[in-house]
Amino acid sequence: MGSRILALIVKELLALFRDKSSRFVVIGPPLIQLLVFGYAASYDLNNAAYAVYDRDGGHAARELLARFEGSPAFHLARRIGSDGEIAEAIDAREVLLVVQIDQRFTADLAAARQAKVQVLIDGRNSNTAQTALSYASEIVAGFNRDWAAEHGLQGLPVSLVSRAWYNPNLESRWFFVSGLVGILTLVVTMVVTAMSVAREREQGTFDQLLVTPLRPAEILIGKSAPGLLVGLFEASVVVVLAVAWFKLPLVGSLVVLYAGILLFLLAATGVGLMISSLALTLQQALLGAFLFMVPAVILSGFATPIANMPEPVQWLTLVDPLRYYLVIVRSVFLEGAGFGLLVHQMWPLAIIALVSLAAAGWLFRHRMA
Repeated sequence: MGSRILALIVKELLALFRDKSSRFVVIGPPLIQLLVFGYAASYDLNNAAYAVYDRDGGHAARELLARFEGSPAFHLARRIGSDGEIAEAIDAREVLLVVQIDQRFTADLAAARQAKVQVLIDGRNSNTAQTALSYASEIVAGFNRDWAAEHGLQGLPVSLVSRAWYNPNLESRWFFVSGLVGILTLVVTMVVTAMSVAREREQGTFDQLLVTPLRPAEILIGKSAPGLLVGLFEASVVVVLAVAWFKLPLVGSLVVLYAGILLFLLAATGVGLMISSLALTLQQALLGAFLFMVPAVILSGFATPIANMPEPVQWLTLVDPLRYYLVIVRSVFLEGAGFGLLVHQMWPLAIIALVSLAAAGWLFRHRMA
């Protein structure tokens, strides 16, 4: 019996690896995803942009700020000269945090009084914000130890005051639930559209579809519309649950939010139809959708910040529609951003949607020929 089972195992392995597409399925996707995850998935914070608002200018302030400049976790992106520039830098995502030195910082330390330094941080990404605050606290703690030892002081010479914008308590639920609005919408839309043409081929009804009076463009629209409608419904349900059940604040306009949702759905539908046009079977379509969705989530910045990824991987994120959609959703929910602030996220989505739908149309006509 054992020899018969062994013979069957050998036969199945030979059948698996003789087929070119099967070899790719076994070897290709795991290697691709390993490379993507290995470089993109990192919770470390490296080279995070920060700004300095030094209202003191004394030697003690310069010594503390030198420690920030020497830290590999941060890089100085801007020096701020007025209170109004703080909001401008954080709103535009130019910096992750602003280090503000009190105007009596050096004088208080010289008089053996506790001095204050404030860190204002972008709380829209709660995980990154908490990590950055931890690094900033370590830098201030190191300064406290050295200053106290040099001047024979007891206690903490410098008090660190932190304030998170857009997520005051740095609740991780706000960050993850707002991201799930994008991920769940992508999953449903991709699965529905990726299966549309492949299902027809597998069931043998694709040829019947070709003899109908419908033109290829009309068939393509008919195939894409269900994915758009289902995705729109799914996004609406998740938005309602996020606000009503998880108590996520929806500060911005629904018009702006649904404009972003529509652009994202068009892009996701285009990618799904491309996969469906290339796939010969339903199994291939589902595998292609999975192969796209998993790296798309990792590269979107949902769990790990894009700024931490290697530069070539950051270039790869530019073609990921989920990257732009998550920024739109979180900005509308937590920040109340309007079209003016989000136009730089919407026009790349529009281009991805246009290119993917055009490519899907070309592939559809090509495969029909």
